[in-house]
Amino acid sequence: MNTLQLLAAAGSAPVVPKPTFQYVWEQLEGPGLAIIVVLVLFSTCAWAVMATKAWQLRRARKYNRYFDSEFRGQKRVLAMFERRISAEGCPLFNVYQEGCMALEERLRDKEGKRHRYVSLKSMEHIKGLIESSVARESVALESGLILLAIAVSGAPFMGLLGTVWGVMEVFSRAAQVGNASLTTVAPGVAAALATTVAGLLVAIPSMFGYNWLVHNLRVATVEMDNFAQELAAKIESEYLQDVPVNAREPLKTMAAEPEIRVEPKLQPEPNPIVPAAADETKVEFDDADDVQPDLLPPETEDQA
Repeated sequence: MNTLQLLAAAGSAPVVPKPTFQYVWEQLEGPGLAIIVVLVLFSTCAWAVMATKAWQLRRARKYNRYFDSEFRGQKRVLAMFERRISAEGCPLFNVYQEGCMALEERLRDKEGKRHRYVSLKSMEHIKGLIESSVARESVALESGLILLAIAVSGAPFMGLLGTVWGVMEVFSRAAQVGNASLTTVAPGVAAALATTVAGLLVAIPSMFGYNWLVHNLRVATVEMDNFAQELAAKIESEYLQDVPVNAREPLKTMAAEPEIRVEPKLQPEPNPIVPAAADETKVEFDDADDVQPDLLPPETEDQA
């Protein structure tokens, strides 16, 4: 077979097309390539955040379940706090720790003496610290979600920007060259559309992960709110007493207090020597007859 036959056979052989992504990657250049790189970084951060938050929520849910069973089994509110138990990564334990520390602080006076009860004002202070602890734990669980929100909302727009920019360059180049055939325009348009595809590939998984994490975070926040209310109710029922806070034995203190008696005031007797005022009009009745005086004239009685 001579050289002409080999060339003819090579020319008649069908051309094997390259894979789409490989061909598009070879055609990328300039702004499109830069946008693809940025979207890849966004995708890496989004997947890292989703994996980290999913692991954090799973661990928090498991620790909360163990702590809740232990908390409900104790007889006193401060039983676990006095045993110096530590549970890192458990949001309910952090709320419980904050409430117990506030209670312990309010049970002691300036001299360091520990009393049995707290006042109503101290109880309101403890409730405020518990609520602030719940808010702090919620913020800690929600940290990092801003990256997912940025990926969900920003990635499609970045991909659209790369597509518009690439199409603009393709048509401007074809107009300058004067050749608008399919073979000259199609590669640039395919590379421009690749940025939109990349933006959607970043945004769609981030959207599903963001919605799943927000739902689980909302459930965890509601559980912490319920636990905070239950903890405050137990502290109030066990340590709140409407007696002086400095009293070691409230009942004896209340019994020792003097009883305040209100005696009726005696009306002063009228002085017979002092005459009545001149402008006062008095109507006297006859005590013997015990009847009212006749105020009508006799003529009116006769006519009636």
